[in-house]
Amino acid sequence: MEFHRLRGTMELLGIVEGITSEGHALVKCVSAPELGSAVFDKDRNRIGSVKRVLGPVDGPYASVSGEGVSGSLKGAKVYSGQGGNNGRNRGKGRKH
Repeated sequence: MEFHRLRGTMELLGIVEGITSEGHALVKCVSAPELGSAVFDKDRNRIGSVKRVLGPVDGPYASVSGEGVSGSLKGAKVYSGQGGNNGRNRGKGRKH
């Protein structure tokens, strides 16, 4: 399994409550994340991305999938961040 390290800022996404039968991490979030946001562990290793946001606005959950999702994440803090895309999407949204 290959991990990509985050180069940039990290923000607490929430705590992993469990792993679904499909292999997604269910994260109790501190605030609603954006779909597709990259998700990292405490060591700044990318574990996956946000696939779905569930529940109420004041208590959202996120379904996170990726190669780094495993049962050992249960109870762990996970983070969302920027700069972990290894150059992908660079320049998108720029005005020329």
